[in-house]
Amino acid sequence: MLRLGRREFAPHERVIMAIVNRTPDSFYDQGATFRDEPALTRVEQAVAEGAAIIDIGGVKAGPGEEVSAEEEARRTVGFVAEVRRRFPDVVISVDTWRHEVGEAVCAAGADVLNDAWGGVDPRLAEVAARYGAGLVCTHTGGSQPRTRPHRVAYDDVMADILDVTVGLAERAVSLGVARESVMIDPGHDFGKNTRHSLEATRRLGEMVDTGWPVLVSLSNKDFVGETLDRPVKERVVGTLATTAVSAWLGAQVYRVHEVAETRQVLDMVSAIAGEREPAVARRGLA
Repeated sequence: MLRLGRREFAPHERVIMAIVNRTPDSFYDQGATFRDEPALTRVEQAVAEGAAIIDIGGVKAGPGEEVSAEEEARRTVGFVAEVRRRFPDVVISVDTWRHEVGEAVCAAGADVLNDAWGGVDPRLAEVAARYGAGLVCTHTGGSQPRTRPHRVAYDDVMADILDVTVGLAERAVSLGVARESVMIDPGHDFGKNTRHSLEATRRLGEMVDTGWPVLVSLSNKDFVGETLDRPVKERVVGTLATTAVSAWLGAQVYRVHEVAETRQVLDMVSAIAGEREPAVARRGLA
């Protein structure tokens, strides 16, 4: 059972984490949800379309203008508090690698710290433990925040992913984070080239077999774009294909931009797997 905030998710329940960027320079929407009202509208729409988790980020993942911890907190803390007020039952996640920001957003009502840079600040897990928050443990191949991979190599990329993410998860539990609130993430694109990310997807079952809930962040990423030779706005089909494969292999949480489309893909996979009844079943029965 995965427990995040007020919610519990059964082992075969496929969960959507909707991305809400509080940045003016997001690679995907170029700041469409930087201001409060568009961002709150995005939250409302995502929840209506089937997202159980809202992931709020104050710094874009890629290189760009430097954002201090103070500025990151300014972009996220008040917004977390307002989302908590308007949507008391939604799970609120914050994408940050800084313990100072983690402390502030947890105090404002965040339920999960999405450590997308793989424990680069070891104190972030301590914050999650102190506030009873969940934690995402991500593989980045040792990359520093907001850097791109350059000629990175692994003897066995999945072996490295397992070693790092399971190690981070076990450390978090040893610090006091609830075991049922820890997720592991292979970190597609982070510290990886396209072939590494494809292999991580192909072998995702090895992560699932560890027993830790697996989160995948696939949405419109560069490995999809390079595989199909498509720009950012034309990567939805490739993303959804990768989502279906990941779902079949057992990933549980999906960090996405396109919530409604992802919900349909996950529901279809669940039905094929025999874990969900069809919404309507009339064919051949009338």
